[in-house]
Amino acid sequence: MTKYVLWDVDGTLLLNGPRAGSLYDEAIEQVADITTGGVRPAEHGKVDGQIIAERLAEYGLDAGLHAAVQARLEDLSAERHRGADRRELTPGVREALEAVAAAGWTNALLTGNSLSRARVKLEGAGLDPRRFDWEASFFGDRARARTELTQAASAALRGKPHVIVGDTPSDDRAAAAVGIPFIAVATGVYPAEELRRTGAIAVLDDLVTGRAALLAELDGLSEPALSP
Repeated sequence: MTKYVLWDVDGTLLLNGPRAGSLYDEAIEQVADITTGGVRPAEHGKVDGQIIAERLAEYGLDAGLHAAVQARLEDLSAERHRGADRRELTPGVREALEAVAAAGWTNALLTGNSLSRARVKLEGAGLDPRRFDWEASFFGDRARARTELTQAASAALRGKPHVIVGDTPSDDRAAAAVGIPFIAVATGVYPAEELRRTGAIAVLDDLVTGRAALLAELDGLSEPALSP
């Protein structure tokens, strides 16, 4: 039976970028020919579709611009994440992915990014996309909440063990909504102390010191994740 580890991307596999939150506004400015409020922080744990929809509403713009903004965001991401804004891997990522695969689990993604944005970020950071099963991955460009991704994952992977690894309380809430086990890693903006207040079955400081604990939790997850 195939078993899946569903990895978040930003803050989990890759270190967060200093200008990540501004790229959405840049795409909106170029599509709508407006000037927004300038640099703003990233909205950790949200999905692309949600962020774009909320910002279009905030700026009083037509929701029908959504597809054009998403397309421009993907173009900007391809340009930036292969260049000056390329991301760095969080510590221990390659070794963790190899260890997970060696333990008989398939690495896949559950991320707020679109498929193309996830791919270009990983490639820009030097991580081979072939490490992941893209057919069993879930992306947030059309979603308005992370729970839509976990609902899709729960339905698609029903009867197969699967677990989410992420770095935000939003990852936990979305996993808990459909009964998927969640493992937290404190390589994003949320410290381990805060992540321990979630429903995570384990909280790792990083994927170096936490690799053994990650594998131990996977070893105990022999039964399929069940939806309530």
